[in-house]
Amino acid sequence: MKKTCLDIMTKDPLCCVPADSAQRAAQLMRDRNVGAILICESQETKRLVGIVTDRDLALRVVAEGCDPKGTCVGDVMTRELFTCRPEDDVQKALELMERHKVRRIPVVDQQNRIVGIITQGDIAIRLKDPQKIAEVVVEVSKPSTVAA
Repeated sequence: MKKTCLDIMTKDPLCCVPADSAQRAAQLMRDRNVGAILICESQETKRLVGIVTDRDLALRVVAEGCDPKGTCVGDVMTRELFTCRPEDDVQKALELMERHKVRRIPVVDQQNRIVGIITQGDIAIRLKDPQKIAEVVVEVSKPSTVAA
């Protein structure tokens, strides 16, 4: 039986709004032991507008000497997103990860509301296909020609 994104995603991931501070995002990452926070336009709608990773915070806040309390995640988040729907075949998420060299794929509904996220960890734990897991890790880990 084919697996869907719903089968392997982490449901109801944490999210921040663009006005939240970089420090708040970093604290959530620390407290929940995650490497990324999805950014939604509001906590009510949960419509996806971006993602901020621990790497984004390191490179766009810390390395630039910005104040984490005074820097909004909306200013440092990645806006170009690659998403899946819960009913999509998991292969779509894997292909997006490999093609775009990303380690996380947000899962959204028809209204672009956040319902989950698929991470490399989700793939490793839930996919049960060692060859496919290895392929994704290798492809995503290859250096990209675009700096983060």
